[in-house]
Amino acid sequence: MAPPVLRVSGLTKVFGTREQEALRLAGEGLGRDEIHRRTGSTLAVHDVSFTVERGELFVVMGLSGSGKSTLVRLLNRLIEPSAGTVEVEGRDLRALDDAALRTVRNEKISMVFQHFALLPHRTVRENAAYALKVRGAGAAEQRERADWALETVGLLERADARPDELSGGMRQRVGLARALAADSEVLLMDEPFSALDPLIRRDMQDLLERLQAELTKTIVFITHDLNEAMRLGDRILMLKDGRTVQLGTGPEIISAPADDYVADFTSDVDRTRVLTAGDLLREPRMTARLGDGCGDVLRALGAAEANGVHVLDGDGRIAGVARDDLLARALQEGRTAIGPRELVADHATIAADRPVVEFVHLVGRHVVPLGVVDTEGRLLGVVPRAAVLDALSAVPVRGRRP
Repeated sequence: MAPPVLRVSGLTKVFGTREQEALRLAGEGLGRDEIHRRTGSTLAVHDVSFTVERGELFVVMGLSGSGKSTLVRLLNRLIEPSAGTVEVEGRDLRALDDAALRTVRNEKISMVFQHFALLPHRTVRENAAYALKVRGAGAAEQRERADWALETVGLLERADARPDELSGGMRQRVGLARALAADSEVLLMDEPFSALDPLIRRDMQDLLERLQAELTKTIVFITHDLNEAMRLGDRILMLKDGRTVQLGTGPEIISAPADDYVADFTSDVDRTRVLTAGDLLREPRMTARLGDGCGDVLRALGAAEANGVHVLDGDGRIAGVARDDLLARALQEGRTAIGPRELVADHATIAADRPVVEFVHLVGRHVVPLGVVDTEGRLLGVVPRAAVLDALSAVPVRGRRP
């Protein structure tokens, strides 16, 4: 496996004059409030460790005061850590001098802020090209990259406008375009959509999902919105009082919260939009192949107390469904091997990444369970009706990590 793009180890930040004393107390297990009472210093982030793989959209989430905004600023040394390390492609940021750190910020890490952080006296195109200008790129390259980024986010026609002529959603698109134009290895996004109204926020989430599917950037995304985290994140790091509470995928966190805090936090999540067909995937109890004996398959259906079976072609694609009544008729008519005449289209399929809300209406409507297929149509497994009902009605198991 390729090494992670971002590696964070033991990252800690104390604000206040008695930093070392606060670090000692934190190491002894004291909480944030007690440390502040004894030292007057604030333990903003404590002993946080994680990696972010290339192309991953990694979400850091927590309530206000959990330390998430401090954490994201530690990742590019906008805030100096009190302890711990941050490595970008194997380079420890704490070991870099000011010039090398500026180079890393200009070329390796871009940031998209909550309140846009656009330059009001510059045009949309100039804002989008700003990182390239700082980097010393030529005018032609600046314009080419900026226009590509603006077109990517749907704003090329406003390239000559000023930021104050744009809506909030448009200004956030410019901020995203600026990060894309810089072509940085890592995008840090600090609650980029929280200042937007709900409809525009959903539009921006849609845009980010589309861009991630097309460009596969490495993103650290900060949010306090659990539904946003579940929708966007490949993995989610949950913080409370500056410490890691749980790290996992959305389905892992929902199905096995680490403690009561996480269980309460996730209790209102819409599981139909988080759990996917791949999460509920089961091995089929049986399948058949074109050319298999009708009698053999009929007996196997009887033993399995099933009425039908997926029949696969030589490449593993679903050719159709063989029902027990049609197999019996074939034998009566002297046909001994499964062929097209024994098959019906009494089945439905779904891709593994599709959420339950998109296929729940298909479950249980056919003689065979819902088939989960890859992009070539090959059968990966099935989603039985009972698996869906169990997942949607399950009570989270508290106090156990997945």
